Amino acid sequence: MEALCQGGGIVQALNTHVYGNGTQTLVLAHGSGSDRTVWHFLIPFLACYFKVVAFRYSNFSAYADDLVCLLNHLNVGRTVYMGHSMAAMVGCIASIQRPHLFQHLILLSGSPRYLNTTGYNGGLTRPQLDALFSQIENNFTSWVSSSAPTAIGVNDTSAITEFENSLGRVKPRIAVNVARVVFLSDYRRLLHQVIVPCSIIQSRKDFIVPKSVAFYMKKQLGGPAKVKILNTEGHIPQLTAYPLLLKVLKKQLHIK
Repeated sequence: MEALCQGGGIVQALNTHVYGNGTQTLVLAHGSGSDRTVWHFLIPFLACYFKVVAFRYSNFSAYADDLVCLLNHLNVGRTVYMGHSMAAMVGCIASIQRPHLFQHLILLSGSPRYLNTTGYNGGLTRPQLDALFSQIENNFTSWVSSSAPTAIGVNDTSAITEFENSLGRVKPRIAVNVARVVFLSDYRRLLHQVIVPCSIIQSRKDFIVPKSVAFYMKKQLGGPAKVKILNTEGHIPQLTAYPLLLKVLKKQLHIK
């Protein structure tokens, strides 16, 4: 990826798409198991006000380096960045490395640590995660069909099918490696270094990230932060509750 960054191939490598002609750049970064198409309900509206950059990760290492490289190549700064799930922390890490690239971070369904530990409720236990990793490795099809409804969290057949198809496109070996990286990560100690203003958006009931994590992040972040709890369920509100999410984004992004 370093060679692609230096040679300018990062845009193609990350399958980057740009929508709209606004003067302000809004970057959309998807979470694990999905791709840039997860934003399809939001992009038509957001592109009326911003230059919207959506991309997919080409590999699952050095996420923040990929992001910084892409923004440098696009010659944009002071961006608004919306990262979903694992991409929320990718944005936080990138903002520590290059704070001038970011004006505002929108952390959607994000978490600095998914694993429970003393004094911290991340939502998952180690036995649960070990069982998850085993299922991905040994029965990938079963994992895909069971994980999609859990992540969606509501009875939305279309959203479940869309996310199930997205999960199914991931190679099993990559899926388990990413799951280990994401669910065993612990970035809590970095939160105080994030000085870019943040908006933390979380569903009222998320089966992957407890609501309490949003308020933990707000307390630990080094810059100004706000929490908005959406009156919905599920980990992917941009698919299941996009009118509600757009209403919140309009306020956070000062769109009249």
